[in-house]
Amino acid sequence: MNIKKILVPLDGSKNSIRGLDRAIYIARQCQATITGLYVLPIYPRNIADAFMPFQIQFTKSAKKHMTTAKTMAAQKGVLFKSKIIFGSPMAEIADLANKKKFDLVVIGSRGHGGVKEKFLGSVAQGVVHRSKVPVLVVK
Repeated sequence: MNIKKILVPLDGSKNSIRGLDRAIYIARQCQATITGLYVLPIYPRNIADAFMPFQIQFTKSAKKHMTTAKTMAAQKGVLFKSKIIFGSPMAEIADLANKKKFDLVVIGSRGHGGVKEKFLGSVAQGVVHRSKVPVLVVK
């Protein structure tokens, strides 16, 4: 398998950073580029106005996380592109991976210890099932 384009969903969590670390390692081995994807939630129209201050804050936070991710990749000599969109994370990640013909999706799992640690996070699980592109889930 020739890996040249890697998609890494990011949300600022420790698990997503572990996924980024693994993607950077793979990208260095394959001379691949990484696209970091941050999906912000969309709120229903009837409550969207109430959530506007939160959306502004979430967007600022997403930009900050993407800047950090770009720096991490650059320190290892890997080209990082960032993309911030609004939508349903599971659907947007899988759709982008499929439509833009990524070679690999590297996503952090959200295990929380105990019994939950044995299962994938709901977004990671959804991406695994929806994606036509190979998905590496990093714990």
